[in-house]
Amino acid sequence: MRLSSTDCFRGMLVALIWGTGVVVAKSALTNSPPILLMFCRFALSALVLVWFVPIPHGSLRKILILSILGGAVQYSLTFTGLKRLDASVTALLLQLEVPLLVLVGAVALGEKPGMKRCLGIGLAFAGVAIMAGEPRVSGAYGSVLLVLGGALAWATGQALVRNLALEGRTITAWFAIFTAPQLLIASLLFETNQLGAILKAGPTLVLVIIYLGLVMTVIGDTTWNGLVRRHPISMLAPFLLLQPVVSAGEAVVFLGEEMTARIAIGGAIVITGVATILRQPSRA
Repeated sequence: MRLSSTDCFRGMLVALIWGTGVVVAKSALTNSPPILLMFCRFALSALVLVWFVPIPHGSLRKILILSILGGAVQYSLTFTGLKRLDASVTALLLQLEVPLLVLVGAVALGEKPGMKRCLGIGLAFAGVAIMAGEPRVSGAYGSVLLVLGGALAWATGQALVRNLALEGRTITAWFAIFTAPQLLIASLLFETNQLGAILKAGPTLVLVIIYLGLVMTVIGDTTWNGLVRRHPISMLAPFLLLQPVVSAGEAVVFLGEEMTARIAIGGAIVITGVATILRQPSRA
């Protein structure tokens, strides 16, 4: 089975939307608390979508688990880490979600990754080790660990709720409905001066929230969930690998970030490792 031209366009659109989303979020984090920003994102998505989807009664427990690990925990950690890291570095670090998903599957579900996948995992982590030597990364190891913790939370959530057989828009909507209140509680617990930050940010923050909530989540996530329901992930891999390239390129152009040789080489090795993993089917 091959991807249709329409699905290829959808995959490239998702890569562009998601890759741009990291850069857009980074631009807002100078003055905005990251967890509050993510609450606004998913609250907007939930408000837009809730009217158009049924209640998935038989899948609510799975979606709740996914919203805790792959939603509240992941986005709190990842975007708190992004606040002190370059968008390009963060986008490359997030590629470790794929090898971490394989490792969680092996440990928790007894899946056998095989030698080529193990090689891919090794390459991905070697690429991160090379990037870690970059001065602006080595000075923010705490933020790196936050992003990696977010990636692990996402992988764990995905492993626990595999085969969630729902229409893409339904998954996106109820994920947002469950995730938004958790993020609000987390913001109230771990962040301060939320109202002052919102007032200081002004109209720019509104535009960022609209992009993250409507474009990145409603359009991007719904389109991707629909693709995953119809095609194996190995077939969609090129679009996943295109996302950090989009983020890195836009970060250099629009945020003025520097793409050093160490970051470029390490990032290329990470992407190569992830590509190796995605090309190999796992064995239960």
